[in-house]
Amino acid sequence: MEPPSELVYVVDDDRRVREALCALLRANGRDVHAFNSGREFLDTPRQDAVACLILDLRMPGMNGLEVQKLVSRDSQIPVIFISGSGDVPSTVLAMKGGAVDFLTKPLDEDALMHAVDAALARAHILRKEAEDTAALVALYQSLTPREQELLPLLASGLLNKQAASVLGITEYTVQVHRGHIMRKMQAGSFATLVRLASKLQLETSSMTTFGV
Repeated sequence: MEPPSELVYVVDDDRRVREALCALLRANGRDVHAFNSGREFLDTPRQDAVACLILDLRMPGMNGLEVQKLVSRDSQIPVIFISGSGDVPSTVLAMKGGAVDFLTKPLDEDALMHAVDAALARAHILRKEAEDTAALVALYQSLTPREQELLPLLASGLLNKQAASVLGITEYTVQVHRGHIMRKMQAGSFATLVRLASKLQLETSSMTTFGV
């Protein structure tokens, strides 16, 4: 399978800045899409690519921090902020919001390309994590409702007999379900099953019935 393509989004209301950034990025082999406002960027369907966002902090209408907040609701695009007058409070807010870097204009070309490389590397990691999570959720959803009830009980350390008591079923039935769960979750060992259940962050409130 081919690796996903990489894309750099540029959002800046200054046409000269946009053009200069696009020229620099393309000269360094990057595919670039530029926008003159945060609203234009948000309203444009995004490609299925590993991407990062170079975002101007101060723009008329919707500012960069507002764009960052809206983008983070439905995607995990690493953000590099640029500003002509970076102030400490804005920088803090940007970094708390997950920004990769905060650069001030005029931009240092080497610093910018280093930030882009770091942002795209992070984007690859986030994409892989999202794919792994989606695959794990699909495995969990292949379980029957009863198996989904049983998994967090077993993963919490309850013995088959204890889990059977919580669910009001026989210990033999728990053993059968346990085998099905191991197979469907593609867990080669019980330790692996516990690790997968932990990643799913399953609810275990029913365990309180047994006083656990």
